Formats: sequence, structure tokens, C-alpha cells
Amino acid sequence: MRFSAIAFVASETPEAQAALADLTARYGSAPLDAADVIVALGGDGLMLNTLHRSMNRGVPIYGMNRGTVGFLMNDYRAEDLPARLAAAARSEIHPLAMRAETIRGETIEGLAINEVSLLRETRQAAKLRILVDGKVRLEELVCDGALVSTPAGSTAYNLSAHGPILPIDSNLLALTPISAFRPRRWRGALLPHRARVRFEVLEPEKRPVSAVADQLEVREVIAVDVHEDRSHSLLMLFDPDRSLSERIITEQFLQ
Repeated sequence: MRFSAIAFVASETPEAQAALADLTARYGSAPLDAADVIVALGGDGLMLNTLHRSMNRGVPIYGMNRGTVGFLMNDYRAEDLPARLAAAARSEIHPLAMRAETIRGETIEGLAINEVSLLRETRQAAKLRILVDGKVRLEELVCDGALVSTPAGSTAYNLSAHGPILPIDSNLLALTPISAFRPRRWRGALLPHRARVRFEVLEPEKRPVSAVADQLEVREVIAVDVHEDRSHSLLMLFDPDRSLSERIITEQFLQ
């Protein structure tokens, strides 16, 4: 597919700003609201921020790595950008919807492209009850926290917490404990993408817990509901030899 209006966004690092200057000099830059493709220059953090800002606009986003890890980014190269965009493969992803209830009686909602995580706030371990589709599956998990990850986010925090890597088209969610103390041997679960997960915080005054949906943090939660939200969709573009599916498979064989 040929794109006629390219918009560029960049992080504040010197490398990203230099790339922005070079690319806009070569190709010009359309306003974001008039673009039919967005090129993000930076790392995975910038990509997540750009995806959130572009939710449901139907505009594909092509990232080029001017950051550190850059798992969600393509390799940086200034030459032949229109041809690379035309040849790129598309990946459609859906975020998680989080609904968090706090000890103060607030209800706060957010979307997460990578994961929704619950984290202890103090020196004491969190105690969580976990329900899936309304059924109690774990009466009490004593832990540093727990998370629900999308396939796109499964190689991020989920992988660091020893959760499974999910193929991008697997229609699965990963439910992963973070430093589980009891039951010590529980390593999490793979759930259908339609599953609805509820975390209930036990002893919230004594053992306060935060909930995080990407960049949104909610303090002192008492219950958190998480499900995949198919009413929102995002399009990402990847070079044919750097597809997200291929990268997720490759990640599983790294030593």
C-alpha cells in the first residue's frame, strides 16, 4: 500500500531528534490529523505512547528504533522510506481494558497495550484473590503482584516475570504472578482472549496494592477487572523480515 501523507513523531533523545530532522528534510511531514501513516522515532516507550494517542484512528504506525531495546520498532534507515512503508506487513492488536476500584470509593478506567499489573506498595507482600469469568480460581495468592498480558506485551514485563511468550495471533492472554510466595509453585495460566479476570485485594489497608495499565497508575486499589477490548484496535507496520510474529518466535529461542 502506498502512503501519501507521512507524519513523524520522535522522542527527545539526541538520536531521535537527529533522525527526525533528517527524515523531515527528505520526505516532509504531514500534520498528525492529516496523515495516513505515522512514523515513530524512538524506543518502545514512544511507540506505546504513540499507539495510545492514535487509538481507533485507523492510521497505521511504523516505528524505527532510535531508543534502546526497540522490540516494537523496525531498524532505522533513512533511505527508501516510502518503499519500506509500502512493503510493510500489518499487525492488528487490541488493548486490555482495566477497571480499578480504590479504597476511597473511586472507579478509574484505562487501556493497556502491553499489560495490566498489580503491584504491592509497601514492604509487605500483597494478597490477591483471582477470579476468571466470575469463578474463583485462586482463593489467595501471596506475592509481589500479578499481571495480565496481551500477546503484543508478552515479551515485556510478562517475560521478565517468567510468563509465557504468546504468538501475536494466538487469541490468548497470559495471567502471570510476580514473585509468588504462596502457592509457591503456581506459575500462572493461559486464558482465552475473551476471558474476564478479576483481582480482589485482601487486607487492602494493611497490604496496599497499585494497579498499572501501561502509563496509568492507580494507588490503593481494592478490586481490578481486566478484559480484552475488541472495540479498540491498533495497526502496526513491520518490515517483512522483522514482523512481530517472527520476532516473538525468535525471542523464545534466545539464550
